[in-house]
Amino acid sequence: MATEFFLAMNPPTVTHQEHKVAVVKGRPVFYDPPELKAARQKLMAHLGGEVPEEPYRKGVRLITKWCFPDDGKHGNGTYRITKPDTDNLQKLLKDCMTRVGFWEDDALVASEIVEKFWAQIPGIYIRIEEL
Repeated sequence: MATEFFLAMNPPTVTHQEHKVAVVKGRPVFYDPPELKAARQKLMAHLGGEVPEEPYRKGVRLITKWCFPDDGKHGNGTYRITKPDTDNLQKLLKDCMTRVGFWEDDALVASEIVEKFWAQIPGIYIRIEEL
């Protein structure tokens, strides 16, 4: 079983690492700032139309290519070597994929290939392969 699709969108640059902390009654309370909530909602809305009929139940390889809008200073397909970090991008994406039903637990992702590029057509290419 394999699933492959392209989310045509400007990928979010806010990441899962951007939680905030407030102290309430002397205790730390973690919360998502509005930008992170918006990024999560955007990803989940785009992913919703791509959820497989049956969730993955075996180990998978997740291949992700983040295509950020070319700013005119880089060529189409050139690797992006600036923030955000790929591991932080992936965490938010996998959390959203879990929430919309690609799998019950993102621990099933045993292999990952993640790349980020400057691109004329922005979006996120995703391929899921059963191991």
